[in-house]
Amino acid sequence: MDMGNWSQVTEFIVLGFPQLQGVQVYLFLVLLLIYLTTVLGNLLIFLVVYLDSRLHTPMYHFISVLSFLELSYTAATIPKMLANLLSEKKTISFSGCLLQIYFFHSLGATECYLLTAMAYDRYLAICRPLHYPMLMTLGRCARVTVGCWLAGLAGPVVEISLVSRLPFCGPNHIHHIFCDFPPVLSLACTDTSINVLVDFVVNSCKILATFLLIFSSYVQILRSVLRVPSVAGRHKAFSTCASHLTVVLIFYGSILFMYVRLKKSYSLDYDRALAVVYSVLTPFLNPFIYSLRNKELKEAVRRQLGRTGVLR
Repeated sequence: MDMGNWSQVTEFIVLGFPQLQGVQVYLFLVLLLIYLTTVLGNLLIFLVVYLDSRLHTPMYHFISVLSFLELSYTAATIPKMLANLLSEKKTISFSGCLLQIYFFHSLGATECYLLTAMAYDRYLAICRPLHYPMLMTLGRCARVTVGCWLAGLAGPVVEISLVSRLPFCGPNHIHHIFCDFPPVLSLACTDTSINVLVDFVVNSCKILATFLLIFSSYVQILRSVLRVPSVAGRHKAFSTCASHLTVVLIFYGSILFMYVRLKKSYSLDYDRALAVVYSVLTPFLNPFIYSLRNKELKEAVRRQLGRTGVLR
């Protein structure tokens, strides 16, 4: 393409939900309420696990890290979404868009690795209970956590580098609720087949590999639980996995359909709906899933609130 008469795009316009223009204020209030609940709920879990010595175990270590990760994950997109809902000019700079993509995907990758580590922790606790204290120490948990973060932060570097070199010289309207690879690639004024292929390969390896590892862990867990003679024992074993499995199904159920596909064209409304699930609803539901189904965590929350005088 001859780009002599074109100028390089320096900012993008994020359209969000254009068909809902008349209710932007109501959407802002709903999203703000969800975001505040997400922040407070995940922050409460993180602080309770940190402050209560009874919860200083591998399982709760991973839960607290997941809560902190959800705080970071939502901070990458929701504040800008809130600003755009009230702004006439819903713009984001080119560099700001790339940063949003980087943090959203790196933190999303970190969550994939962390959920895999949590599944492995449950596998060891249920399938190898006698060796569990030796195999999963707090020191090893810390090393696994650091590994998840480092691998996640390094994940999208190649993709971001390739996108940053593309020429954007025509339309600058992003038909999505935030900056992401597929809608941004569709705006480039050159062939992006290599970018689409790299994006597909990276996401497929990352998402499918971690999902299969989690699936294999639960297959082994299921086999072990079914061998437990008592109903109460089986129920207790399943209850320790239920919250994690619920988060996995919600999170992977949306990102598998969103990112493991080899094409540039996509249904805008379909992708927006999926984006709401994994970027807004999953972090929002995380505190409720873990707190409502976990007796020890609920008791720890009551103890900490009691010490601060909230429940007196």
